[in-house]
Formats: sequence, structure tokens, C-alpha cells
Amino acid sequence: MRPTLNVLSDKLIEEILDEAKRILAEVGMEIRGTNLRQRLIDHGLKTDKDGKRILFPADVVEAAIASAPKSFTLYDRDGEPHAEIGGYNVHYVPGSSGLKIQDHRTGETRLSNSTDFIEYARLCDGMEHIAYLATAFSTNKDIESQVSDAWRLYMCLTTSKKPVVTGAFTEHGVERMTHMLQLFRKDRAELIEKPYSIFTITATGNFRYGEDSCQNLLDCVEAGIPVEIVPVTLMGLIAPVTLVGALVFHCVDVLTGLTMAQIVRPGAPVLFGGAPATFHMKAASSPMAAIEAQHLNVAYVAIAKSLDLPTQAYMALSDGKFLDAQAGGETFSSALLAALAGVNSVSGPGMLDFVLTFSLPKLVFDNEVCGQCLHFVRNLEPIGDLPTRKLVDDLMRDNHLITSEHTLENWPAELYLTDPVIDRTNRETWEEQGSMSLTDRACTEVEERLSRYAQIQTDSAIDKEMQRLIKDGLESQETLPELPEAVTPEPRRKAGRRGRAGRRRAT
Repeated sequence: MRPTLNVLSDKLIEEILDEAKRILAEVGMEIRGTNLRQRLIDHGLKTDKDGKRILFPADVVEAAIASAPKSFTLYDRDGEPHAEIGGYNVHYVPGSSGLKIQDHRTGETRLSNSTDFIEYARLCDGMEHIAYLATAFSTNKDIESQVSDAWRLYMCLTTSKKPVVTGAFTEHGVERMTHMLQLFRKDRAELIEKPYSIFTITATGNFRYGEDSCQNLLDCVEAGIPVEIVPVTLMGLIAPVTLVGALVFHCVDVLTGLTMAQIVRPGAPVLFGGAPATFHMKAASSPMAAIEAQHLNVAYVAIAKSLDLPTQAYMALSDGKFLDAQAGGETFSSALLAALAGVNSVSGPGMLDFVLTFSLPKLVFDNEVCGQCLHFVRNLEPIGDLPTRKLVDDLMRDNHLITSEHTLENWPAELYLTDPVIDRTNRETWEEQGSMSLTDRACTEVEERLSRYAQIQTDSAIDKEMQRLIKDGLESQETLPELPEAVTPEPRRKAGRRGRAGRRRAT
């Protein structure tokens, strides 16, 4: 048996979905992208009396839900299966909307550059419990903004073979990025057959899809790239302050995106996602780690699971400014909720400050949090301990079970051992080792992991073509930023920390 959450009754789920479908049919959605809007009209969808909004009849929405895949496989750079997105499989992935980096060497929070991003990608490549990468933060400080989305993707593709969650910054950004991804497949057909990336499509809110989101969705779906539909549902500001009302608004946004995707290409992989937040009535901020936002996350995931759809959510993050008690509490609680809810793609590790700031030490800490959460939601079943008479006899004979055959056989899988970023020593040992704080331990772990990174090789022709695609989009900048070379790691000792028992990724 797998631990799960139960946050909505079947009756309430049905009522929420019925109401969302009614809104879609009667109020509809403003589709500002000319090309996508025309595709919908050509499909037979009508507009409201003012001709402004596209109406989505319930039968069209239901047909789209039926045609959307229940799950799909993400493949790595080499075309090997990497992650199954669906069911109760849980995969943690860094957040993907940062503007700044919290420099772990100086403590400064500043605009990020390409060197910061390369260090992030190298660190993330070795994270045991971070399933795949994301283009986690912008590097506009040293690259022109109109190609910065492709530049981030380039740095991921040449640093790690893991799949990547990304997105385009402009209305026409997907085409360039798709060409880059296709360089690692024989042709477009193989890219569709073996998807290498998930692209984020942001629902604009206020019952509209903007020009960028519309064109990005159209381009991704036609290229066979899976998309996650991510409304930023702000409870109390542009969505009802109550949970059920917010869920209706959220479902309207996601079901619109899903329906449009299926109209463009039936069978297109779509994740039922979101990045909800509450509106803080005193601070006028939008906390994504608020408990109400987390409740909304797991509730819409429950609705998606009732429809048998893959899911995404912004969780395992913090609105705090540093790796402190607030960051730890918000991250662990939401990461565990995500695991219990069975969120397929959990966006958030490494993120601080309303997903505006990325922190490498927090990513290291979050890797441990995610590992523990995945360990918690493993299937629970007897493992040689029913009946227990032999264990009772072992204890009565030796006064302990440390050397029991059952213990020796099972403890490596049953007892999760953390990295030193989590302190599990007694006070005396902690003091002997330097009395290091959590931040100190996390910063040390960042540097140690970076020193162990081994650069992957990229075919020179592919590398050159990716750079050409990016350079063709430059306007005034003449060259791409220079990237630091990886340091060749020293040979590992056979009994190193990474070989300890209990270290594995669970899904």
C-alpha cells in the first residue's frame, strides 16, 4: 500500500468539474493568439455574442480529456527512457522562473549570469533525487533577452543528459528551441516518439490566454513536445479566496489549455499543472508556500487524477529569503504533500523568495528533503517480518537486533541515510567537526559536488549548430558568453559517501 492524501470527495470533484465546464461553455476564454484562435474556429468552436471569447462546449472538453494520454515517458539526451510521467510516480525538478541567484560564496543576492547557470546545471546533474533539470533562472545579465531562453536550454543540453523542463520567453521562441532538441534525435518523428523536454505554458488569468502562451502552445503541440498548463491562480486577487471557487477557476484555465492542445493534435501529452498563490492582504505579496496555496495544489491534483491525467505543481519551495527555518519548514511540508498527492512533476527545489531567487545550497538541502519524501511514500508491505517470532527470538537471545540476519539484510533499503547537509550527529561529534550551521554544511556540499562533476561530451557539429541558432537571434551582441570549463574530478575512493547504503531514488 502506498500512502496517499484524500482531500476532496468524489461528489465535490464532480461538482467542481461540472461548474468549470459550464463556465467554459457559457463565458469561454479570450484567446489572443491569432493563429490558435483561428484553429479553434476552424474546428467548429463558436464565439460569444461580442465575438471576443471562444466558447468551449462540454462535449468538446470531455472529448479532449478522453484523447489526452494518461501517462507518457520522458527520454534522456541519448534517447533512453528516463521518467514515466503519470499515475502516482513522483519526480522533483527545480523551479523554472528565477531572476536572481543567491551567491553561496559571498552571500549576495544578485542578477544571475551564465557562469551561475553552468554551476547550477552541473550541480543538478548529480542530484540523486532531482529527476531532471529545469531552465531554473534567467541569465539576461550577459545574453540578449530575446535568445536567453534558448541559451539556458543550450547550457542544460551540453551539461547534463537528463531531460529538461523549460519554456519560451517570446511568441516565436519555441521554434529555435525545438530545433535544438531535435539535433539529439534522428528527425522530428523521433522527437515526438521520444520526448526530451516539457515546456511550460502559462495561463494568463482573468479568463484569457495571451499571445505568447497561445503561440507557444501551438508550436509545442505541433512539434510533439509535452506541455504543462500552469495557471498562476491568485486566491483573493484574480481567483476566489475560497478553495472550491479557486479550484473552479483553476480548472477552467487548465481544461482550456488541454482542450486546445487536443484540438491541435489529438493525443498530445499535457500535464494538469499550476503555480497557485494566495494574496497576502497586509503585505500585498503572493506567497506560493502559503498553506492555502498548497491545499489548492493537492486538491487540483486530486481532480486531475480523477480524470486520469498527468500532473505538475509548484511545491517543495519557500517564500523565505535564505536557507533558514522558514525555508526548511515550507519546503519539507510542501514536498511531502506533493509526494503523498502523487504529483508527477514537482517544480520548486532550489527556489526562494516567491520563486524569484535560486539558491544552490537550498538545492542541495532540497535534494535531501525530496529523498526523504520519496522514501516515505514507498509501498508498505511485509518484508520478512510477519510472522515476527524469529525476530522476537533474536532480540531475547542478544538483547538487540543489530546483528540479526533480518536487520543486516534489510537496513540498507529501509533506513535512509542523508548527506552531511542534514545533521544526524550528537552534539559532541558536531562540535568536534567544527559546529557547522546548516548553511555552512550546504555550501560545503555544493563545492564538493561541483568538484565531482564530469563534463559530458557533445558532438561538435551539434554544438556548433546550437550556437548558430542562438547567434542568429542576436541583435547587437556579437558573441555568446564564455563558459567556464569543468574541472576534471579526482578518482573516487571505492567507499565514498555516495556509495553508502540507503542512497537511491524512489518513485
